[in-house]
Amino acid sequence: MTITKTQNGGALEIALAGRLDTMTSPELEAELSKALPGAESLVFDFSKLDYISSAGLRVLLSAHKAMSAKDGMKVTHVNEIVQEVFEVTGFADILDIE
Repeated sequence: MTITKTQNGGALEIALAGRLDTMTSPELEAELSKALPGAESLVFDFSKLDYISSAGLRVLLSAHKAMSAKDGMKVTHVNEIVQEVFEVTGFADILDIE
């Protein structure tokens, strides 16, 4: 998985490419632990994300909780496979997906 992080003031955008799973979620978790304290809003760009597992969902839920006290979190450019995982797990009702 590739993580591309862009920060513009308090706005943080993280683009993911590849698979967010048990092997790669600790890498995203580490990036978020460094970046979230200075962020007021968070946007995930999933245009190049092929797959997400329950380990990836856990990281997203943790980020969502951290950002709920701030300006929030959005997930953009979700493909059909990832969207189906969000719907089956109920994450489609929790996350702000564009």
